[in-house]
Amino acid sequence: MQALPPLARSRVVRSIAGRVAVTALALSASWAAAAATGIQVGPSGKTFASSAISCAMNPVSGMAPMVTAGLYNPAKHASATVSVNGATVASVTFASPSATLWLPDGADTVTVALSRRVADSYAFDAATTFPGQPNICIPDTRNNSVVVDLEYAASGKSYATVTPGCALNAATGRAQPYVNLFDNGGYLLNVSINNTPLTQLSSTRPHTPVFLSAGLNVISAANAALSTDHYVRDGGSGSCTLP
Repeated sequence: MQALPPLARSRVVRSIAGRVAVTALALSASWAAAAATGIQVGPSGKTFASSAISCAMNPVSGMAPMVTAGLYNPAKHASATVSVNGATVASVTFASPSATLWLPDGADTVTVALSRRVADSYAFDAATTFPGQPNICIPDTRNNSVVVDLEYAASGKSYATVTPGCALNAATGRAQPYVNLFDNGGYLLNVSINNTPLTQLSSTRPHTPVFLSAGLNVISAANAALSTDHYVRDGGSGSCTLP
């Protein structure tokens, strides 16, 4: 093969360097776009996982740590297996490119394997922080106090019934367990259930029923940025039988 003259070789080198630079910029832009949407892209550029753990409602156990993972901009025939701590939990494809993953307590590794040789791994810390905590999405309520069937928040601004009752939930049309939450002094409290805003309590509306889903439920009552009261209730199966 005839060697290229020096000028031609120089042009080829500049062309290759230009393509490498463009590729690097494209990858940088891809990572930036991924970060903006709350995901991280693996070294292969073909898989992704959540950038952080979220607290979501597991249909059985209630509030629990969750991430998503799967194929990033997949080709039509792409597929991969998704595992948590070495155990396969899902398969992803072009038609169904992502999977919801519930993380056990502790340090977890999520792996998206495109083949035996190509696999991206992502590390997440789902370790609990105090004794008896079921998972990292359940807040510490050890400073609350219980008197008979009422639990008072450490702030003293609210209290809630301990034992759930059973009533028809007009929003779902089903009989569900519920507890009553009370404003303990006319504070303006923003009430949420499992991170979903529910209502406001104040001197004009001092209490509200809070219906429970299956598993562990987290009720919060926030007095602006001053304090947030938490209550944890087990909704069982999320349904009940009316008396």
